[in-house]
Amino acid sequence: MNKNDFTIRLEKKEDYREVENLVRESFWNVYRPGCSEHYVIHVLRDDTAFVKELDFVMEQDGRLIGQNMFMKTVIEADDGRIIPILTMGPIGIIPELKRRGYGKKLLDYSLQKAAGLGFGAVLFEGNIRFYGKSGFDYASKFGIRYHDLPEDADASFFLCKELIPGYLDGITGVYQTPQGYYVDDSAVEEFDKGFPVKVKLKLPGQIF
Repeated sequence: MNKNDFTIRLEKKEDYREVENLVRESFWNVYRPGCSEHYVIHVLRDDTAFVKELDFVMEQDGRLIGQNMFMKTVIEADDGRIIPILTMGPIGIIPELKRRGYGKKLLDYSLQKAAGLGFGAVLFEGNIRFYGKSGFDYASKFGIRYHDLPEDADASFFLCKELIPGYLDGITGVYQTPQGYYVDDSAVEEFDKGFPVKVKLKLPGQIF
């Protein structure tokens, strides 16, 4: 990959179906048999928490090869304050270009733009081995807890990156996932009927 073989731009309405298919291809059989992420992004675009200014696609040779999006949410601080933050994703790269550096390029660009808009921090669920390369750390190190997670449960999936240094200083509290991420399985199945047939497989490493 050279630095000039792709562009990153805002998603357009005419991109929607191609992006949904891209997300479906990227996440199919990764975390569960099949996936729901393509329906999630379809739903989130109409959510009031959706940040249109941070809805990106990556393009190469006239086709879309990646996407990322952000949602506004909050930390309910232990002292009663409500702290505005961002959450992120789904973020995906087409399968044949994964592990070639495109995902990190898209991620770093997206985070830079989010910081430029004045957002203070991003919290979300991800793998520290990848996202740590872009400055994420365990949210527990910031004193932020994942909602509904027992205190003794593994929270290593829950990550945080300050976009404004010190933004979370002195804050402990509970992160709230935007409700738009919770979708009904039957709605996912119905939506998926509009895409080419793919085989659902139960694979090692899936978490659902």
